Amino acid sequence: MRFGATYLGNGRTHFRLWAPGQKKIDLDIDGRRIPMAPRAKGWFEAEAEAAPGAAYLYRLESGQALPDPASRGQADDVHGPSLVVDPNAYRWRHPEWRGRPWHETVLYELHPGTCGGFAGVQADLDRLAGLGVTAIELMPISDFPGARNWGYDGVLPFAPERSYGTPDSLKALIDAAHERGLMMFLDVVYNHFGPDGNYLGAYAPQFFREDVHTPWGAAIDFRQPPVRRFFIENALYWLAEYRFDGLRLDAVHAIADQTWLDEMAAEVRATLGRERQVHLVLEHDDNEADHLRHGYDGQWNDDAHHVLHVMLTGESDGYYSDFAQAPARQLARALAEGFIFQGDPSPYRNGKARGTLSADLPPTAFVLFLQNHDQIGNRPFGDRLTTVADPAALKAAIALQLLSPNIPLIFMGEERMSRTPFQFFTDYRGDLAIAVREGRRREFARFTRFGGEDIPDPNARETFDRSRVAPTGDDRLYRTLLALRHDAIVPRLAGARTLDSQVLGPAAVLVRWRMGDGAILAIAANLGAEPAAIGAPGGTLIFMTSDNAIGGGVLAARSTAVFLESPP
Repeated sequence: MRFGATYLGNGRTHFRLWAPGQKKIDLDIDGRRIPMAPRAKGWFEAEAEAAPGAAYLYRLESGQALPDPASRGQADDVHGPSLVVDPNAYRWRHPEWRGRPWHETVLYELHPGTCGGFAGVQADLDRLAGLGVTAIELMPISDFPGARNWGYDGVLPFAPERSYGTPDSLKALIDAAHERGLMMFLDVVYNHFGPDGNYLGAYAPQFFREDVHTPWGAAIDFRQPPVRRFFIENALYWLAEYRFDGLRLDAVHAIADQTWLDEMAAEVRATLGRERQVHLVLEHDDNEADHLRHGYDGQWNDDAHHVLHVMLTGESDGYYSDFAQAPARQLARALAEGFIFQGDPSPYRNGKARGTLSADLPPTAFVLFLQNHDQIGNRPFGDRLTTVADPAALKAAIALQLLSPNIPLIFMGEERMSRTPFQFFTDYRGDLAIAVREGRRREFARFTRFGGEDIPDPNARETFDRSRVAPTGDDRLYRTLLALRHDAIVPRLAGARTLDSQVLGPAAVLVRWRMGDGAILAIAANLGAEPAAIGAPGGTLIFMTSDNAIGGGVLAARSTAVFLESPP
């Protein structure tokens, strides 16, 4: 890499730092101070005796000693020394792994910390493979302050969180997943740094913009070539050095220079695309579809989630208000065309147009979920759909999700119908802990269903402990549906396109797709409390959520029926 400490072998390491805000930098290795040579455009370099495991810091002109912003690993927390890491020390047992095609993807999102770290996730791989999952998605693992965090407050994007395990234990997890035919995805955060332990401003004030702000502070300045390179190399680092199969990019609408996204995707494809199948997924609140035509495989479909949530719960607070007036029509559009808002005005956003056209894209370009870390954890108490939705309607929605041609994402515990909350947690100290706790309570105080003082304290250990998923539960529905998906849907997914969609009732839709082999897949879903009239969809009934889900020209309340018509 152009950034950080590169172990050269024979006990020597090359150090490189971009610090245009400093005139002089010393390298401090286990108490030895070595001046770094200044280079053009704010770079500093040094080569020194430093074997793997050596602890080092960069010392500024002021005397302050700080960790490496491109640290591959930390000796302790994010404020302390970085460690020299030999990226070639781990011996891969399955170097022949080349990945799996995107259309085979069934994502399982999990939080490594609540699952026992990298070793705990590895111990669960056999169960997940048997469930029918094909890809594990880790919530962000970049090093953060303390021992508990969602991961979206990371400050050292190249360093795996120390409380989860060592760099080699992460590689062992990925190796073991590949042995079982499972892909490994990583959620990465390129739109902001956390509020504690980010020292990039001391090294390089140019890393941030004074004229553009995000919900997390000053925007990262992607106009700067070294900044663009820092994050491109981070993406390549996780995909090449750790052999992740894909990345999910968090909240990229908060990246001011959107051209960087396509630049990064192009370099990933050019660098790794010939030797492995690597996948890139976006979260983009602006419903920007064009990136899906330029290097990205899929995008989280928040629209589809929101309308399904409204139909299952009746909630219409906040952004859900945009999906409460004609939910069946909106659901039909989401399943048929991808986004619901494709340039349409959003009442929640004061009539501002949101989204771009997406109907030309294949259904596999959209990741469909009923729950995820955001949509559970950003609720005041982290409650799941199992506690707020009718069980039969939820079963109907699960069947719709897992048998549609979209790429499904399951959040940890969903498969066991878990009722365990997933709450927002951090491990801050002092004034920052108070600010986070009080800010969380103010955020929800305006809602009428509860008082802000009832919101769990994010910094309390019990908030984290409550978010651990119980290790038992009935996963037969998910096993059945995923087996059917792999047998009947996935082999036909490549080249699938929407045929048509129809609103059957206030909470009922029928959508048909022509699959890649010419077969026609039809899904009729009714999430409402009243039956809906339905014509003959055609084809063979391959699944229904109850014995009386469909018959006599009627789709029963809270039911889903799935039909497959063989190709001509």
